[in-house]
Amino acid sequence: MGIPTPYQFARFTADGQSSAISWPGGRGVFAAFGTFGSGTIKLQASYDDGTTWIDVDRSGDTYVTFTANGAGGFELPKCQLRVSLSGSTSPSINSGVEHANQ
Repeated sequence: MGIPTPYQFARFTADGQSSAISWPGGRGVFAAFGTFGSGTIKLQASYDDGTTWIDVDRSGDTYVTFTANGAGGFELPKCQLRVSLSGSTSPSINSGVEHANQ
């Protein structure tokens, strides 16, 4: 079975985290769009089956961390992925990730 494209994470209407998905590894694109309500949405990865979550962006990077509509690339090994939204007021955001052409 091939990799489903795109993976749809979630529609956010409040701060919180999406459910996790299994990322098979490789290059991907994370996109988020909608009304951010001053919030920050970011892609997070877990390498221990969801016990510990780390931001995919390093401190100061904004490839997959957004405060407005955007899309950005990443390259990760096999892991769990989720999206986290914080600091928002009345958001309405759709987010998702898909495999990028190698």
